Amino acid sequence: MDPRVREHAELLVEWSARIEPGDNVVVSVAEGTHDLAVAVADVLGEIGANVATTYASDEVKRAYQRAHDGDFETPTHERALYEHADSALFLKGGRNTFATADVDGETQKAAKRANSPIREARLATDWVSTLHPTRSLAQQAEMAYEAYQDFLYDAILRDWDSLAAEMGQLKDRLDQGSEVRLVRGDAELTMSIEGRTAVNSAASVAYGSHNLPSGEVFTAPYNVEGEVRFDVPMTISGSRVRDLWLRFEDGRVVDYDAAVGAATIGDVLDTDPGARSLGELGIGMNRGIDRVTGNGILDEKMGDTIHLALGRAYDACVPAGESGNESAVHVDLITDVSADARLEIDDEVVQRNGRFRWEDGFRSA
Repeated sequence: MDPRVREHAELLVEWSARIEPGDNVVVSVAEGTHDLAVAVADVLGEIGANVATTYASDEVKRAYQRAHDGDFETPTHERALYEHADSALFLKGGRNTFATADVDGETQKAAKRANSPIREARLATDWVSTLHPTRSLAQQAEMAYEAYQDFLYDAILRDWDSLAAEMGQLKDRLDQGSEVRLVRGDAELTMSIEGRTAVNSAASVAYGSHNLPSGEVFTAPYNVEGEVRFDVPMTISGSRVRDLWLRFEDGRVVDYDAAVGAATIGDVLDTDPGARSLGELGIGMNRGIDRVTGNGILDEKMGDTIHLALGRAYDACVPAGESGNESAVHVDLITDVSADARLEIDDEVVQRNGRFRWEDGFRSA
């Protein structure tokens, strides 16, 4: 076994999930992640955690949803599993990244609504989602398998303490701010962030972060106005989306278009009322991710990108006792800000053409 698999497992369990002896842990194992699952089980056994494993297959999901009449009920037995868990680890990496592409959009929306209580139960745990290098992910990224392995482990096995310190500078600025303006070309979007708390997503639940790799700072915007373009290709519900444009009024999407995948975005927006509002503004800061891969978990963390998510807001960004945007979906949309772009907080430019104020080259960017 590649020794980096063991390093990945240790980082996931010890740094990211902070699992302790006696913790109840659910490990969700995708089709192509067997080696990582074995290494994770070994680390969890050494710690003395209590482990339950589930099998997560997009091909199985496709078969079930295509055969179903569409009148889904919430699987309360699955919800109970997460309600009794302290942590949940999601090991992602399937056989086919487009396995659910031919599942009807209405069916997928109905399934997401029915599974919303499951999602809430999962999010109430100390959950972490990670990627294992598979040939399907390498193919999606248009890379040789061996090259993709090196790329992914470079993004995962890094000095997270140092990156956390750098990202803390942006978190502090967002926490102090009231309004964010994103200007990219001739498109401009403004959003309120007053009273919201930004998350320094340093790949650990100790930072309120739930992805490995991570490397972003995010918050929950509201009162969104204007328009924005997303030029980073994305895979949403098993379908490609490219060159997406959204226009917001009074905090909601009122118009949209896409060169590819407009129908897919329409299905997302029609999931429920909250799907037309933003749940997240995220700024990518992991420069170990230096290319677009077609996988949102990676691409949204890439340096020189900003992402906005339609749907659910994370509770960590919202004051105690208040509710952020609620939805059965959380769909990240990514834009490249490496050129002809700037990010302002309260009229101060904090990022220009991908460079932050504290980075070399900011003034000349």
